[in-house]
Amino acid sequence: MFVMQRCPDKKQRKSKPRIAVVIHRQSTYTGRLGKFLQKSGFVLDIYRPILGQKLPNTLEHYAGVVILGGLMSVNDKEAYIGEEIDWISLVLKENKPFLGICLGAQMLARNLGGRVCTRNDGTVEVGWYPLEATPQGKALMKWPEMVYHFHDEGIYDLPKEATLLATGYTYPTQAFRYGKNAWGLQFHAEFTRAMMRRLVVRSAQKLTEKGAQPASAHLKGRLIYDQALSRWFENALQKIFCVSTVCV
Repeated sequence: MFVMQRCPDKKQRKSKPRIAVVIHRQSTYTGRLGKFLQKSGFVLDIYRPILGQKLPNTLEHYAGVVILGGLMSVNDKEAYIGEEIDWISLVLKENKPFLGICLGAQMLARNLGGRVCTRNDGTVEVGWYPLEATPQGKALMKWPEMVYHFHDEGIYDLPKEATLLATGYTYPTQAFRYGKNAWGLQFHAEFTRAMMRRLVVRSAQKLTEKGAQPASAHLKGRLIYDQALSRWFENALQKIFCVSTVCV
């Protein structure tokens, strides 16, 4: 019920650790996420509930889980969204390393009882925005100063058991951790340049919303800030998925 990101032989599939990656579009491309994880020796199994694919009922054979972003909302009524949010309970129960990005982070927050909604004034985060690490976040790693966003809803009311790692001006929850193994990032560090350009073109109407930056700022910001963001992301993935015993 999954699509392999690559086509390793049977021996490789048995010997290499596997990561379950949930995607919310037809494409199976995972951007820098896949590049960095495969570089570290992982095989990616792609699941797309939006196409009717079922999520695994056990994670026994997985070294971790990633849920990526999407243009839909955790507040949408489609059955697969609610099922996916509920499925995160299995990930937490089995205590697998978990990373939620944008929508994936919001799904984790919703599963934990958090609230996900738009701002009252309609302000969005679409473009490059400053990131401020909390003392708890700084204790774990060095964070980038600017990060890339493409969302109009944010996370509020994190449960007290969750730790806020980074915050921002427009939306207060930018990164958080639940327990040792579950991480949520509101921003996108996985985008390649091609992914960013495609998103800006296909979702051009988002660039007209309050607080959104023009297309030129997206691409100019990438030239200025993306190198630091990419380095941070690779380091963060190593910590989250304990690559070469580098974990926090």
